[in-house]
Amino acid sequence: MHFFTKLFSILTRHDKKFLLFLVFISILISFVEMIGVTAILPFITMASNFATIHTNPYSEYTYQLFAFHNDIDFIIAVGSALLLFYFLRSLLNLGYFYLLAKFSKGRYHLIAYRLFENYLGMSYRAFTGKNSAQLSKTIINEAQNMTLLISGLLLMLSEIFIVIFIYAVMLAINWKITLLISIILIVNALLLVTTVSRAIKTSGVRREEHQKKFYEIIQSSLGNFKLMKLSSNTQPILARFADASSGYASANIRNETLIHFPRLFLEALGFGIVIFMVIYLVYKYQNDISGAMALISMFVLGLYRLMPSANRILSGYNQILFYKSSLDIIHNDLMYDPENFGNEPISFEHILQLNHINFEYDEAKPILRDITLTIRHGEKIAFIGESGSGKSTLIDLLIGLYRPKTGTITVDGVMLDERTIKAWRTKIGYIPQTIYLFDGTVAQNVAFGQPLNEAKIKHVLRQANILEFLESDHEGIHTMVGDGGIKLSGGQRQRIAIARALYGDPEILVLDEATSALDTDTEAKIMEEIYKICANKTLIIIAHRLTTIEGCETVYKLEENQIIKNSEHIKGKTP
Repeated sequence: MHFFTKLFSILTRHDKKFLLFLVFISILISFVEMIGVTAILPFITMASNFATIHTNPYSEYTYQLFAFHNDIDFIIAVGSALLLFYFLRSLLNLGYFYLLAKFSKGRYHLIAYRLFENYLGMSYRAFTGKNSAQLSKTIINEAQNMTLLISGLLLMLSEIFIVIFIYAVMLAINWKITLLISIILIVNALLLVTTVSRAIKTSGVRREEHQKKFYEIIQSSLGNFKLMKLSSNTQPILARFADASSGYASANIRNETLIHFPRLFLEALGFGIVIFMVIYLVYKYQNDISGAMALISMFVLGLYRLMPSANRILSGYNQILFYKSSLDIIHNDLMYDPENFGNEPISFEHILQLNHINFEYDEAKPILRDITLTIRHGEKIAFIGESGSGKSTLIDLLIGLYRPKTGTITVDGVMLDERTIKAWRTKIGYIPQTIYLFDGTVAQNVAFGQPLNEAKIKHVLRQANILEFLESDHEGIHTMVGDGGIKLSGGQRQRIAIARALYGDPEILVLDEATSALDTDTEAKIMEEIYKICANKTLIIIAHRLTTIEGCETVYKLEENQIIKNSEHIKGKTP
């Protein structure tokens, strides 16, 4: 029941209606399948003995209703009708399988989209507690596995109705033999569920564990490719990768092998039941069983159609078990409440005020204590301090990514909260220490998801003093940067990051140790350009080098989770 609760919480209202429609169609298909199984034997009986046409009240009524002239015409007409019926039956099944595929495979897009939307909508603090490799795996693999789980469930539902209808016919023909067959099948099904299905479930858990390691190793290795090349020793990484990869493969091999076991076992069981029926009838009548051939043929046809359905039910059940961990992962990740902010405007013309701010990541481990700070519009300020002193955390509070545990942040007297934080973030241009450029053009990296305006892109690249270089030595704003900006130097990547930050016309520019990886000369040139760009903007800098903050009016030092005004650091004293 817990399984269905999770599944239905993921499906939309439209999905549930479509699922109900598929259940109705599966009942119709099952009824058609029952007719397909039961119709062929009477036709063969009538074709073998024309006299049975007139002894059977149903065939005799049809014969008289359509005024057939002879038995041959009647058999030809019935045969032609059966041919048409089986052709239409195939088309109906094909349409049903299309609807099943549309529902199950179509959920991949919807589930993957909802996951991605949820990840983008989660708070920054929640995101920092996530593993990006795990998030990628969930969107790419677990969402795909979820469709396989849904396929298994729909397969079970469709075949269950077929089994019910065929059993009803078999019970009507001979309830004693059918009851015996039922007991044999139920006992063997329970045996399969407690052995094979349990092993498949265990394999599913191992699959997810090894695949998680698989993604983490790939991402960490390719993300540090330069270090990998410099180390000249890839064996430890390859050994870890081999362990995760082989473990993932082993889990899938075990599943692919075990998933065929029910079919092979049930086929052998079906033949065994038929042979047992023949032996039983020979023993009972102590004679040949020509008189019971009609009964045996009916049960053979029933079992011929019943066994594949039983196999599909078990296969669907095992598929659900193997991919159940995907349902758990997706359900948990979709339960995150995304940030829901209002669109109330906020203006920054005078003062940004932090009032008695306290913040901590873990209980009783304060990062910032009783921070009170005033930043005036157009001011150039810097934060210095030892690593771990809380500089970046303070910046994240200022730009609205974190919320203080206690205390308030106001902008021109207006509280920074759920109503105004969305508008506040649009006023921020942020340049981090580590610049990520994706494998695209300079223009695409500058716009970064915003509408692409070539004139505006050229303007901000000119402000960042890199447009001339791109147009003279490369293909201008259409220059490809490579994955991670590998085709550019560190300084060039930094200038593109500046252009990206300026593209949204920010009122406040924030540098979070943005130039720390550059050489002194390059840093000095870039900072000179930044100070010019920010002539009428507020500039907030986190830095270690004094040369970076020479143009700042005020310097604050963070020490022992508190803030100290340190204007004298501008004059060249050691921080």
